[in-house]
Amino acid sequence: MPNEYTTVIGLEVHVQLSTQSKLFCGCATTFGASPNTQTCPVCIGLPGSLPVMNQQAVLLAAKTGLAINCQIAASTKWDRKQYYYPDLPKGYQISQYDQPIAEGGWLEIADPKGRFEPKRVRIIRAHLEEDAGKSMHDEVAGRADSVIDLNRTGTPLLEIVSEPDLRSSAEARAYLTELRLLLTYLGVSDCNMQEGSLRVDANVNLHIDGAGGKAATPIVEIKNMNSFRAVERAIDYEADRQWRVWQETGQKIGDVPKQTRGWDDASGVTRGQRSKEESSDYRYFPDPDLAPVELTESQVEELRGALGELPAALRSRLETSYGLSPYDADVMVNQGRPLVEYYLVAADRSGDPSSAANWVTQHVLRVLKGEEHTLDTFPVGADRLAALIQKTGSGDLPGPRAREAFDLMVEAGIDVEAAMDRLGIAAVDESALVEICRTLLAANTKIVADVLAGKQQAVGALIGQAKKQNPNADPGRVRAICLELIAADANG
Repeated sequence: MPNEYTTVIGLEVHVQLSTQSKLFCGCATTFGASPNTQTCPVCIGLPGSLPVMNQQAVLLAAKTGLAINCQIAASTKWDRKQYYYPDLPKGYQISQYDQPIAEGGWLEIADPKGRFEPKRVRIIRAHLEEDAGKSMHDEVAGRADSVIDLNRTGTPLLEIVSEPDLRSSAEARAYLTELRLLLTYLGVSDCNMQEGSLRVDANVNLHIDGAGGKAATPIVEIKNMNSFRAVERAIDYEADRQWRVWQETGQKIGDVPKQTRGWDDASGVTRGQRSKEESSDYRYFPDPDLAPVELTESQVEELRGALGELPAALRSRLETSYGLSPYDADVMVNQGRPLVEYYLVAADRSGDPSSAANWVTQHVLRVLKGEEHTLDTFPVGADRLAALIQKTGSGDLPGPRAREAFDLMVEAGIDVEAAMDRLGIAAVDESALVEICRTLLAANTKIVADVLAGKQQAVGALIGQAKKQNPNADPGRVRAICLELIAADANG
């Protein structure tokens, strides 16, 4: 980023709440249903139909607001937001304007890669609103065809609006990653971007230090970003585009109105769509068909008590109580609550949190991703992994063969004892191991001489020979015993 400007970013995140029915009617919200099969007179706005509020959506919204440290409104209302789209049959959207359900929150973000310092991103508000339908356009034989699917119309959304506190695309991605993780831990949404359960708009402009003092480019709202990677690319492109326009126009870009631009992922550019609307353009007024919503203090406290341990607290516990590095704690927590709970059982029962973390982050995740297992169907339960870790720690299962045993446990669905039995792994008696080492040292006098000359790594050549005599010989013990015997003989 050039030193001449600072990128200023605010994000608007639309989250589809995990309810069985829509916000103001009983139609289903199932993804993938045949077009226009999940509609009724209420959600498509037929005259005379009346909306009925979905209580579960309100409670999920309040729960989310608490998790992002917002104040929950004791009373809120519904407003009509007037605008026309072909896929908005009522001609208005029911939303919340001046009395949102949650206000004044924040979310902590950090980056294990160290690209930015940890920071607190302020959240202006979170409010409920209904979704619009979906327009689809296709060009066939030179003819443009457009069709509309109204299944999404009326689906409950929670819009979470941040202050413009983000300063880079990396910070924006970290914010979105942490927010999505929090929402999935809460169970308020599946946050599937491919299915439209989480959508992001980015407001971007530049603050420029010039000879005439500080200046700012007009805010551009970027839409149509269907992945966090696309959000990063779009922000980087837009910042560079605004800087180029600023330079090319002789620093008169301030005369350009605010704009909405769409992200073209294939071309890697933003394209102008329309001038950006102000709130007055929507002609908000209270919806006359819906009563205000009131949440009592006891209801709010009940929701607060049901939040559970959230990602930030879990990371802290893994670092302080289990001694994990910030990186390992982050990897574990980012995989979701089920994996963390799996790790906690394995760590507690094995008594070795460090080894349990290594096994979970390396081998368990390897199998889960490679073979498309879920923890519900994973053959090596946390108690079985703990037993394997204990066997390895005690020396009954040689470290180099532990991976072999683990893979067999996964493949055959057996415990560690059965895996060791099938592989012919048995603990080697210490006296037998000493005898093997004595024999090898007697037959390899040059290696003994090299070790006495200060080349301790030379003893490594004996490990393979020891395993030929007994495949269960532990390499670490072979090395240690050989060095002890050489030192004892040298000291007489």
